[in-house]
Amino acid sequence: MLNLADTPLPVATSEVESRELIAADLRLLIAQIETSMRRITAAMDQEHGSDPEGSADIVLLDDLTPRYASASAALNACRAGLSHALLCLSESGNAAGGRI
Repeated sequence: MLNLADTPLPVATSEVESRELIAADLRLLIAQIETSMRRITAAMDQEHGSDPEGSADIVLLDDLTPRYASASAALNACRAGLSHALLCLSESGNAAGGRI
């Protein structure tokens, strides 16, 4: 996991530059969340196997699917929140005449 604790604080920037930096960070976080969601989907697929024959007749009870589903739902909520933050940021930039 990326550790940003040692990242130096940015120098003073204009309001537009600051919004653009924040928007870039939000986009990066959204991309990382989407990557994690794809990995969860792949792990679920791997756990359940990819044998289409006969799988309709088999019910698989496992304890991993609920965990994966919970993690995926939490990531989806995070992505929605970050997307909303990005939208709010871009709306404030548009109101101020900037672009995000």
